[in-house]
Amino acid sequence: MYSRSSEPVRFERDCPAVLVPQGEKVTLPAGSVGYITQALGGSFTVFVEGNLFRIAGQDADAIGKEPAEPLELPEDAGDEDVEQLVWKQLRTCFDPEIPINIVDLGLVYEASVDHRDDGQRVVTVRMTLTAPGCGMGDILVDDVRSKLEMIPTVAETDVELVFDPPWNQSMMSDAARLETGMF
Repeated sequence: MYSRSSEPVRFERDCPAVLVPQGEKVTLPAGSVGYITQALGGSFTVFVEGNLFRIAGQDADAIGKEPAEPLELPEDAGDEDVEQLVWKQLRTCFDPEIPINIVDLGLVYEASVDHRDDGQRVVTVRMTLTAPGCGMGDILVDDVRSKLEMIPTVAETDVELVFDPPWNQSMMSDAARLETGMF
């Protein structure tokens, strides 16, 4: 789901939010009004009183939206099936200011699926940010972790934020460069 519009919203309840780009956690009170500037990957970026805020998917009801459906995996799913779902989930993670997923932005350097001793799966991700000082780094890491842990049979995620090699625009997919006009 993606919205480039300025859909008006009114908060129906107090709602946890993250100030963009600082990454500061705040609570927007019930009755606050603003508009959605971006709706991607199940989360929302809203403009309220001159500031941008990220609203997590599990709080979609606070702005009158439906939360995402739970993920499903066949009973006989193998590691390859899980890895495909990992990459699909990573493509639902977005920087709140850039309408391109973190995979197409070139921020994910590695994603692998392994097993714990109890047979449950562990997903390891190495990723970076477009800028080392980005205040949204912890928020993006938490988003990746929570979305990967929604995958059935994934009991644990290890998301490592790295800055070597440093990100640059050449790491973006052709579609992302076209979308941003960086061709």
